[in-house]
Amino acid sequence: MIPDICSFCKGKLVMGKHEFVVKAGETVLAIKDVDAFICQECAEAYYTPETSRRLDRVMQKFHDPSLLVHPLAAGEVSLSETETENCS
Repeated sequence: MIPDICSFCKGKLVMGKHEFVVKAGETVLAIKDVDAFICQECAEAYYTPETSRRLDRVMQKFHDPSLLVHPLAAGEVSLSETETENCS
């Protein structure tokens, strides 16, 4: 079944490329150029079962660790900590 309407905002979905980002332990993995149906209104991504299986295989290789990854600079901040800092 191919989705056509976003379940969050009811926007129209179109086929495109998306970036799948996941945090595994203390490591962030970004998988670029993932085929997805993307909402034109809110940018929510929907994956086909085949794409989900491909993502699962990448994650298995990542946990092996038999996947060669390129270093990616990333920062992390807690939303609650930033709100506390702004209030003082």
